[in-house]
Amino acid sequence: MHAIEFDILIIGTGVAGLVCATECAEAGLKVGVVTREFDPQVTNTLWAQGGTIYPCEGDLHKNLVEDIQLASSNTSNLEAAKILEEESGPILKRVLLEKVKTQFERNENGELLFTKEAAHAFPRILFKGDYTGREIQVSLLNYLKDESRFPHVKILQGHTAIDLLTPLHHGTSIQQRYENNKVVGAYLFNRKTERVSKAVARTTVLATGGVGALYLHHSNAEGARGDGHAMARRAGATLANMEFIQFHPTTFLDRSSHRRFLISEAVRGEGGVLLNSEGHAFMESYHHDRELAPRDVVSRSIDEEMIKTRHDCCYLDISFKEASWIKERFPTIYEHCLDKGFDMTKEPLPVVPAAHYTCGGVKTDLKGRTTLDGLYAVGEVACTGLHGANRLASTSLAEGVTWGYLAAKDIVENIEKYEFYNSERLKNWQDGKAPTDPALIQQDWLTLKQTMWNYVGLTRSSNRLKRAEAMFKELYDEIQRFYRDAALKDELIGLRNGVEVASQVLSASRRNTVSVGCFFRKD
Repeated sequence: MHAIEFDILIIGTGVAGLVCATECAEAGLKVGVVTREFDPQVTNTLWAQGGTIYPCEGDLHKNLVEDIQLASSNTSNLEAAKILEEESGPILKRVLLEKVKTQFERNENGELLFTKEAAHAFPRILFKGDYTGREIQVSLLNYLKDESRFPHVKILQGHTAIDLLTPLHHGTSIQQRYENNKVVGAYLFNRKTERVSKAVARTTVLATGGVGALYLHHSNAEGARGDGHAMARRAGATLANMEFIQFHPTTFLDRSSHRRFLISEAVRGEGGVLLNSEGHAFMESYHHDRELAPRDVVSRSIDEEMIKTRHDCCYLDISFKEASWIKERFPTIYEHCLDKGFDMTKEPLPVVPAAHYTCGGVKTDLKGRTTLDGLYAVGEVACTGLHGANRLASTSLAEGVTWGYLAAKDIVENIEKYEFYNSERLKNWQDGKAPTDPALIQQDWLTLKQTMWNYVGLTRSSNRLKRAEAMFKELYDEIQRFYRDAALKDELIGLRNGVEVASQVLSASRRNTVSVGCFFRKD
């Protein structure tokens, strides 16, 4: 089997993976960046609308740790929050503003503009219209893809990571089982050729994003299906806080797709008001911060109003603002909704909650190191404890930049400790022969998504979780049998990972009997 070698193998092309890749490439390391997408722009970062915190000075810096703690219901890791408060500003300035020239909004004097979002004490959010994530994604990719600058960087597009390589699990001799468990690369499935190769690396970084796409209604890219979480767990890494799935309160109600278009929190930050189907503003009845209450509160409030009014959505109204201002401030949202038949300058938008962000993930220390030697995790796939039980708005992009940078710094400093593992001592991938039935895979995916949405969703209970457990057990056993014999497809790899990670969310939900943050147990 063909084997390729990198100093560092990064799985994922969102903000965290690209920052990590950039910093390692500038240190002269041979970097491989892997994405299952044929276009490396397609990530959760691309869909991020609102903005990113930039705690640089004065009031912008003040109270960030307190705000993170308040949003998390006092469950976040204080040390991680302090790092974000103290280091994210300088890192963001160095990487995004100065190096890759990300273009954020500025006034006529060239000064950066800031906006405010829910649960923030001050307007400390940098933004670019309502497409901040896209601006960051494109600027990082353009910088990294410059071959004259980085001839030793290879972006493997259309390659799905199947499993992390460990001598313990994939060694060719029994003696290798006695080695310290470590990650030495990954099996990669080329979606075009449908061949598997071994990518051997001195260090491996998971930057695969979250698990939102496991839900029937979500705001994520479809690739956010828990691939990194599943691979890490099978290799022996620890997962933490997997029950804490944050739901975004306001996504556009569109029945033609499982992926819900995000109506940015910035719309509420700029004064947007939530109305029920009877036209009444209701948030004052649920929280003193009304529309700017923490996301879990707003999501459950909308859900409660939908139940009370027996209506399939609520409405978000900002039409009282000047039409020209709305179009300039929210051009992407305006165009998308107009295309769907709603003019936000003239009428309220129909909105529903949807799965949005994974607060837990692969457990790491404050430098991105997992519990497995040679394996790092950064961004949404990782869990430093920063978000605790609920993420503060606009901290995810900053988290990706910060820990992508900190992990790269640690890798560069310690790379000489890691050696290439002999690829010949790692088993070749055994291809299955049985044909895959797309109809079966599609049906299993639908069953998984519906089960997650109905039983492991915004509101959970013992009975719902028991029902989900029975369904997952049957689904898991069937998929494992199918997977062993079937010819590989990306959708099948994702389905195997999805049911495994869904089971982890379920197990964590059953263990936790205390409602906190974005986790709500009805009983």
